[in-house]
Amino acid sequence: MTAADVTSEDAEGFNAGGFGAEGLATAEEWRDWLSTHRLPALELAEPTRMLVVSAHPDDEVLGAGGLIAERIAAGGGVTVLCLSDGAASHPGSPTVSPADLARIRRAELEASLAEVGVEHVRHVGLPDGELADHAAEMEEAVVEAMETFGGHDLVLAPWRGDRHPDHEAAGRAAVAAAQRTGSVFAEYPVWMWHWAAPGDPAVPWDRASAHPLSEGAHAAKMRAVAAFVSQITDLSPDPADRAVLPPQILDRLTGRTEVFFT
Repeated sequence: MTAADVTSEDAEGFNAGGFGAEGLATAEEWRDWLSTHRLPALELAEPTRMLVVSAHPDDEVLGAGGLIAERIAAGGGVTVLCLSDGAASHPGSPTVSPADLARIRRAELEASLAEVGVEHVRHVGLPDGELADHAAEMEEAVVEAMETFGGHDLVLAPWRGDRHPDHEAAGRAAVAAAQRTGSVFAEYPVWMWHWAAPGDPAVPWDRASAHPLSEGAHAAKMRAVAAFVSQITDLSPDPADRAVLPPQILDRLTGRTEVFFT
């Protein structure tokens, strides 16, 4: 998840470090709403071979880290396809260059996915903030990844309505690839937890499914998130180096229920 190239309309209410920590609803309000508004359970084949597409290093864990951990523990296979290099998470940083960030975030992704048991990771390395300019390349990368490691029967990708240009572009490419190959797909939200309120009519709740996480899967997700040190801690005291994911934001992203749109 990165703050790069967000339009002024989409970024309204978000701070320069990435996102407004307050959001429209607290983590507790989201959890209360999810507990009282029972969404249908996400239905999966057993075991599932999943291809999880992410726009940036960390999207896959923030959106679906618990599900990834559970599927692997149940004997399923998971491949992660990361489309961008994540180099634009801290524009204007006086301490870390974009090239350094790309290297750091790649290493963090590898460490994070090891915590949930993922063995197969593919890095496409497209420019962070510019994924919409690489639609055809992304679609081909998804199709190719779907055919590796024995194939995949489910594709997960960022939600096309997430109000981040890279997330939406990644979602469109993944859905196009899944439809082209006749594969089942589902989409996971990331930014939605910040710009939406519980029950928000802009969210397609009629397509939403919930996946409550086991204690072990949630713990694995939290360990995976902790590996993204460059995103959850300040790089320096400079305002441009503020954490993209401070605690208030992480609280909304790391609840015990993951939501998917099918």
